[in-house]
Amino acid sequence: MRRSYATIASRAANAAALNPRVLPNYEKLVANLKKVRSALGRPLSLAEKILYSHQHDPSSLPKRGESYLKLSPDRVAMQDASAQMALLQFMLADKPNSAVPASVHCDHLIEAYAGGDSDVETAKVTNKEVFDFLENTTAKYGLDFWRPGSGIIHQIVLENYSAPGALILGTDSHTPNAGGLGAIAIGVGGADAVDAMVGIPWELKAPRIIGVRLTGKLQGWAAPKDVILKIAGLLTVRGGTNSILEYFGPGVESLSCTGLATICNMGAEVGATTSVFPLTASMLRYLRATRRPHVADAAEKAAAAGYLAADEQHDRLYDEVIEIDLSQLEPHLNGPMTPDAATPISQFKSLVEKNGWKDEVKVGLIGSCTNSSYQDMSRAASIAQQALDRGLKPKANLFVTPGSEQIRATIARDGQSGVLEKAGAQVLANACGPCIGMWKRKDLDYNEENAIVSSYNRNFKGRNDGFTKTMNFLASPELVTAMAFSGKLSFNPITDTLLDASGKSFKFTPPSGDDLPSQGFDAGREVYQPPAFQVPDPSRKVEIDPKSQRLQLLEPFDKWDGEDFKDVRVLVKVAGKCTTDHISAAGPWLKYKGHLENIANNTLIGATNSFNGKVNVVKNELDGTEGSVPDVAKSYKQNGVPWMVVADFNYGEGSAREHAALQPRYLGCNLILSRSFARIHETNLKKQGILPLTFVDPADYEKITEGCTITTRGVKGIKPGSKIELLVQPVDKSQPNFVVPVAHTMSEDQIQFFVHGSALNFIRVSASQS
Repeated sequence: MRRSYATIASRAANAAALNPRVLPNYEKLVANLKKVRSALGRPLSLAEKILYSHQHDPSSLPKRGESYLKLSPDRVAMQDASAQMALLQFMLADKPNSAVPASVHCDHLIEAYAGGDSDVETAKVTNKEVFDFLENTTAKYGLDFWRPGSGIIHQIVLENYSAPGALILGTDSHTPNAGGLGAIAIGVGGADAVDAMVGIPWELKAPRIIGVRLTGKLQGWAAPKDVILKIAGLLTVRGGTNSILEYFGPGVESLSCTGLATICNMGAEVGATTSVFPLTASMLRYLRATRRPHVADAAEKAAAAGYLAADEQHDRLYDEVIEIDLSQLEPHLNGPMTPDAATPISQFKSLVEKNGWKDEVKVGLIGSCTNSSYQDMSRAASIAQQALDRGLKPKANLFVTPGSEQIRATIARDGQSGVLEKAGAQVLANACGPCIGMWKRKDLDYNEENAIVSSYNRNFKGRNDGFTKTMNFLASPELVTAMAFSGKLSFNPITDTLLDASGKSFKFTPPSGDDLPSQGFDAGREVYQPPAFQVPDPSRKVEIDPKSQRLQLLEPFDKWDGEDFKDVRVLVKVAGKCTTDHISAAGPWLKYKGHLENIANNTLIGATNSFNGKVNVVKNELDGTEGSVPDVAKSYKQNGVPWMVVADFNYGEGSAREHAALQPRYLGCNLILSRSFARIHETNLKKQGILPLTFVDPADYEKITEGCTITTRGVKGIKPGSKIELLVQPVDKSQPNFVVPVAHTMSEDQIQFFVHGSALNFIRVSASQS
């Protein structure tokens, strides 16, 4: 029996929108804020107001960068790839329903190929087992289920669930997109989502606050995307780690709500915990336009009580302040291979020449969760219309990804998609598609150097199409569109001209587009409407075939034996950038997200081994042969040999995928030693019972040599802030043993996760004892 949907689109959308579960408990939060003020006795940033007012005990005294906050989130959102493992873990908790409103969004498992509805229908067939599991599980536990084709999780959350001052957890690194509506929205692993869903406080180290003061107003070709592209260049991919980016200043009010969301979305690329804006008039307009007037009205009252903006003394509120004059901001292109390689458009032509890159754009891609708003599509269409008026067609392939069914329907009605399609663009499904590597690319048969430009948020090597020589440059949708018409990587629409169909010189005028549709949003087709109010249905059966290659019930990990680790082998010493894409690749591997044994076969297959300079080739110290990382890990596990990973800076950068922690744990890893960790990944490791350690002196990374064995000192009896040492024994017995001091960031609760083998084990034990 399938759940019912309202038969009238507007009624269904309105019913979901007016659901009280989308409205934060502002009365309680404002009351908690008074307790926070009384306890701290100082001016507060906006991020502090929202976070500290969501504390389990709002009268506590948190200290930035040191204290661990115990928080009560308002909502959880999960995408289909990560939801599988999250729900499998939630099932082990033996709870009848989720303690907080939660939703599942089918957006990751749709491969872009034929386009639009065709790709959705194909995905329904190839992923039927997974989609049925998700639908049955959400029905059983009372979660909202957004079926394939309804849209990308972050756009759906912005349109339906986000609210000023709310605290939202999402099992995707770009969850901060919801900060465009003034929420604190944080990307987490599935185990963190389970914390909120089972009703226990969720733990987060109190972040530093980086203030970003915006002045002026965007001019010409500059777009909200360029704000965060510039910041990425300033902070780098790890400069925002364990920090919240909080925007303020007179320039904020000039930006659209969806523009704010774009900026928050890509804050993940600098490692930020999240990003947030104070309540603005554009947020209130957006809430009312998306059928949430009750949220807008309540937010205005909460703002009047001092909840939704920082206190006035800005200079005293932040650990660091970045100043950006929007009036002087240039369009940027960031890349290739990393989102923090920022270049203003005025300097990009020189960069192309300096690096000897082929001056050609093969593909332009606009949309994704970062830039698929009505305003984005309108500005891109305004550029396409100018080109069409002069008889031009794109010289690069052009793809458009609407963020949701609502956006797709509205731009179809208002003509933007018609303009783009007339220009030759292919409109893809309302799904992630090429942004996460779900793209069956037709124009490239083998791995050769080529350039694509996209309005996406991430551009790691091979991420979009699986080809490691593809260079992906990130830019605004309007700049991507202009470059697609030119076909040149060096093209600057501000200064350069094209030849129109008659051979005359033609120059684009700056893009234009409304932030909201004058006729209101078209909710779209009924089948994709917001789900009706859900109550748990305990009679709904959730069955998993033991022979399934897509889904697998989880078995609890073993408890720690309480002793120090002895004679641990270094399976791989990772060199350089190692993202979660390197640790647990997406693309074709997404189909195994619900099957831990199968997906463990891609563990660290993208990482470069410092010992030999090879990718996915390591030495098996038991017999001296070489093998893949997963195969040698399995050999060590079968033979009872403890193993660990040694890694470089910012290990685990990128997505929130907890599989990058689950897989090593499943294969027998208990320790990972790195120069530094990305926030989400470090937390995911702790949740799964792996101890993350960092070199006290990052230079000691160079001392770890192939074949050495490592014994820990101080893991037994571990406490918050306690000292740990590693005794390293080189393989060459003529070389003396030496000690490497390391550090950990484990809290009391996280130590219990480690002791019990995982956070879920600890939750189950605690529940049985209570």
